[in-house]
Amino acid sequence: MSLTAATRAETTKQFTTSLWWILAIVLVVYVGFTASVLAVVFSASASGSLGDGPSLPEEGLAGVLYSTATAVGYVFPLLIGTLMVTTEFRHKTLTPTFLATPRRGRVLSAKLAVGVLMGALFGVIGVAASVGASASFLAAFGLDTAFGSPDTWAMIGRMLLAYVLWTLIGIGVGALVRNQVGAIVGVLVFTQFLEPIGRAAASFVEGLSRVTQYLPGAAGDALVGTSVFTMGVPDGAMVQLEWWAGALVLLGYAVVLIVLGQLLSWRRDVS
Repeated sequence: MSLTAATRAETTKQFTTSLWWILAIVLVVYVGFTASVLAVVFSASASGSLGDGPSLPEEGLAGVLYSTATAVGYVFPLLIGTLMVTTEFRHKTLTPTFLATPRRGRVLSAKLAVGVLMGALFGVIGVAASVGASASFLAAFGLDTAFGSPDTWAMIGRMLLAYVLWTLIGIGVGALVRNQVGAIVGVLVFTQFLEPIGRAAASFVEGLSRVTQYLPGAAGDALVGTSVFTMGVPDGAMVQLEWWAGALVLLGYAVVLIVLGQLLSWRRDVS
């Protein structure tokens, strides 16, 4: 089977199951709700609606709110990429796939190609959820939505790139860790607990941010250019990569995981 045929088969495989649209719905609800709550609080503060309390600056607020799609939603493309591989290990559907396409590298290449498509699709969904919710509340409070700024659209483009890279990282994780439960638990523990704790500690331990800036979540925030998690951090308390360096770090994680998965796991017997 050619790479084109393998990619077509992989695309059919992904879109004929309910997994992708269930995760998409959860993504919209989670990101949309989070962005809405943050937008109400931050917009009220920036517009002075909270009274005599401290107010947030309006400049850059739109970007921070829009980036909610990647700041809190990046776990979804990571999960979809992981599930693209581990689901096949779990249900042994890789056996007929490998029989039809004995060249396993071609099968993995097809998954990566479809992973780019899935990442872009989830990126559009996540960005639409965060931007739609945030812009509505910004406008309601009379604040600038920043749609007239080319920087905003450049940031949205980088957010879509981040989703694609996170999906490829997920495919690498799935190729390396065959056990679906173990892979998902590992992803959630690292992204929701270990890295946030490390990045929080970097705000208090001098010099630690020079290390934590290379963590995948930090690299993703650097690629996008802003994040609610870096908002309000004092200057000098955090070191952050340039956006292009953040993209290279995420790409590096994807390449390393995919190569390790190919060498250590992908070639082994399925059953």
